[in-house]
Amino acid sequence: MSISTKRLKASVYLAGILALSVSFSGCSIFSQTEKDLTEGWSADKIYTTAREAMTAGDYERAISLYESLEARYPLGNFAQQAQLETAYAYYKYDEADSALDAIDRFLRMNPTSSDADYALYLRGLVNFNRGHSIVDKVFPRSIADLDTVRQKESFQDFSHLLTRHPNSKYAPDAKERIQHLRNSLAQSEVNVANYYIVRGAWLAAFNRAEYAVKHYQGSPAVVDALEIKVKAAHNLGKPDLAADNLRILELNFPARAAALKAQLR
Repeated sequence: MSISTKRLKASVYLAGILALSVSFSGCSIFSQTEKDLTEGWSADKIYTTAREAMTAGDYERAISLYESLEARYPLGNFAQQAQLETAYAYYKYDEADSALDAIDRFLRMNPTSSDADYALYLRGLVNFNRGHSIVDKVFPRSIADLDTVRQKESFQDFSHLLTRHPNSKYAPDAKERIQHLRNSLAQSEVNVANYYIVRGAWLAAFNRAEYAVKHYQGSPAVVDALEIKVKAAHNLGKPDLAADNLRILELNFPARAAALKAQLR
């Protein structure tokens, strides 16, 4: 290879490095500009701008501004409110995990806050709406088909709200959601029990139905769960257990009990 060729390649190599350096430098300058956007701003200005971003649906910008506010004025009057609104912005931005982290941090740092009831309510909402993707909007599913772990977490969040803050303005809505979750969780247990019945796993079916009856009283699915318990006990060769559950079914749902008796003859 000639000296001139080597020099040409070296020149191209150096030019490439220089171009990358300029590029990275440009990115760095851009990031620094974005980072220093609130430099010299008052807490009130940052908060007001963040609220404007929220109103406009620009949740990403709102999150950035709220976090800047908390970082710059951690002991200010707006810091506590910024923590809660950051959580709500993450919720609206479909970042459930980040929203839950923000809520939990707020509750740890402000256990006696007058907004603790809202934080618990928001936590319940985040878990209640998890899994509602664009696919679910196009092809709606029953909540009973969704992840029961999330439903149970939401049920627990709303229950904590009602226990700790029974007079909260969010309590009525929480009660309605709890009833909805109770019905859905009961139906989920019945769905699983029926799955086991189809496969002849009678003991597993009995246990799932029993769980539904024990934990979700008042749910419409309880009558189905009682029927499953009777059928499962009958097929397990437990006539006394089947009779006990049939009596409970007769006391509460006589028509269903009569129909079931006819099936089992």
